[in-house]
Amino acid sequence: MLTETDWDALDHAYGTAEDTPAQLVALLDTDQRVRSQALDHLHHVVHHQNTLYGATAPAALYVAAILPDPRTTLPVEKRPRDFPGPMRAALLGWLDSVANAADDQAEATMRHFGFPPEDYPPLVRTREIRPLLFSAVSACFDDHDPHVREAALAACIPLLDDSRLHRHRKAAAPLLRATLATSALWQYHERAMEALTAWGEDTAGLQVRRQAFEACDAPSNTSSSAEWGLAADYAADLPF
Repeated sequence: MLTETDWDALDHAYGTAEDTPAQLVALLDTDQRVRSQALDHLHHVVHHQNTLYGATAPAALYVAAILPDPRTTLPVEKRPRDFPGPMRAALLGWLDSVANAADDQAEATMRHFGFPPEDYPPLVRTREIRPLLFSAVSACFDDHDPHVREAALAACIPLLDDSRLHRHRKAAAPLLRATLATSALWQYHERAMEALTAWGEDTAGLQVRRQAFEACDAPSNTSSSAEWGLAADYAADLPF
């Protein structure tokens, strides 16, 4: 992917993507600061503000390919509202964001505003590779790290919008119920509820515990478990 892609011919948020291959390699660097900067490149350059660019799809394929690498279990620097977990969880979170930008709702929104999605190559290409991304993401469903498992299940939700992948919803639904719907993170809990409802699955006994606006309106408190909306028993298990 790195050598066979003409990165100079692709764009990202700040012009040509000639600098992206080095940043992709740096995702597996031994230096945590270097890894974290490379992750920032994904979020703020290759997929800036939820926008898909020419470099986004090939970068996503590279990220999917390195998920099994043991070096993705290394930590990365965290900001106050970043989700917990190692680099692998962070990469899955990025793939989740990329997939969300190419899901059915994104396509419908473009059509609503008069922009045919088929005329936007970055969206077309990202939608084309969804089965490949799902194959890599679903391999993390049984990861030993609970943060990785949750991030993988969350990332599968927008990927399963693809009609070629609908058959996997039945198998994914029990995992969403058992893992995401019981997550200590209210964001995952709500996404599980929304997905199960959209898929026509039974959500009996599952209730949204917290509204998103409560977290948005609440003052930042990075020194306690309140930042994550965690119950006390979950907070005790966090590695930080």
